[in-house]
Amino acid sequence: MRFTASPRPVWLHHPSIVLRLLHLEDNPIDHQLVLRALRRAEVEAQVLLVETLPAFQAALAPEAAPVDAVLADYHLGGFSGMQAWEWLQASGRELPFILVSGAIGEATVADAMVRGVSDYVDKNQLSRLPHVLQRALELAQTRRAQAEAARELAASRQRLLELTEHLQTSIDRERADIAREIHDDIGGALAAVKLDLAWLARRLQDAEALRHVHAALAMTEQALGASQRIMRNLRPAVLDQGLMPALDWLTRTFAERTGLQVQLRGRLQSPLAPRLEMVAYRTVQEALTNVLKHAQARRVIIDVSDLEGHLMVEIADDGRGARAEDLAKERSFGLLGLRERAQSVGGWLDVVTAPGQGMTLILSLPLDGAVALSTEEDEA
Repeated sequence: MRFTASPRPVWLHHPSIVLRLLHLEDNPIDHQLVLRALRRAEVEAQVLLVETLPAFQAALAPEAAPVDAVLADYHLGGFSGMQAWEWLQASGRELPFILVSGAIGEATVADAMVRGVSDYVDKNQLSRLPHVLQRALELAQTRRAQAEAARELAASRQRLLELTEHLQTSIDRERADIAREIHDDIGGALAAVKLDLAWLARRLQDAEALRHVHAALAMTEQALGASQRIMRNLRPAVLDQGLMPALDWLTRTFAERTGLQVQLRGRLQSPLAPRLEMVAYRTVQEALTNVLKHAQARRVIIDVSDLEGHLMVEIADDGRGARAEDLAKERSFGLLGLRERAQSVGGWLDVVTAPGQGMTLILSLPLDGAVALSTEEDEA
């Protein structure tokens, strides 16, 4: 294994750049011809010559010096350049790999390109090598930039999901605290006032005073009802009994209030994390609200299951459906918020609909993600 450096310090108007090339070649004369082609193009490069597959692998080991590109003969003693390429791919390294070989036929060149080789240069046309090398390096740089941008985008999305999850968890905790305070303070006070007013009503003889007491009792009843409704909206107490009892109560009260037929089907194999129950409950609640506002439906069917590691909830109505362009306006159906809720626990929400064919919301939440979230909340 020999290390050779070409002398001229110029590469594409960047004189400070010195390329590090790995040349897989078992013919020293051909190696010298490659060096001369680079020299004529004023390419400054340090070229490491290797002749065997083990030497090639050693030159690309993690502890070895970095390499910018690989130049490889096709026919080598006991192995081929394509075997070296296959090993490079399997190693996970992403480097420009250019075949520099004698005539190997168009079919072989096409096959090599399909398998991912950067390019091919005939040894009889080495004047093309600098141009081909430049193009391969630029393409590799572009791919690296795209990969880095994709990684940054994925990281940003993950951070956004974590922030959304944190905010939603904080909101749910705050709602639960407010609901508890309403129940303990306002609800308790109103209940006491109601009892006192009822006591007065039984003892008053003055008709005018009695009329005022009954009016106050009615207002107190309204206030109690409002506080209970607010508590249910903030943190449905029925969720303490589990998701299915909560959904049963939600669908029954919705049907009684609206006159729509609502059928709840399915059962759960095991208890769910509170965060997961809240996401599923709010999704069904919002979906029923959307049905009432937009669907002009007569019947809604809700299917719930927790098989194969996922909680699946499907809400289907027989209403007028929606067009694709209507779904694009996610905010008008509350879909954006529903999707963000699902994503906050690692799940997804999809919509299947067409004009005149009703609408189906499909919610999928991973049970393992919910367990992790539940553990984090308990630790907090």
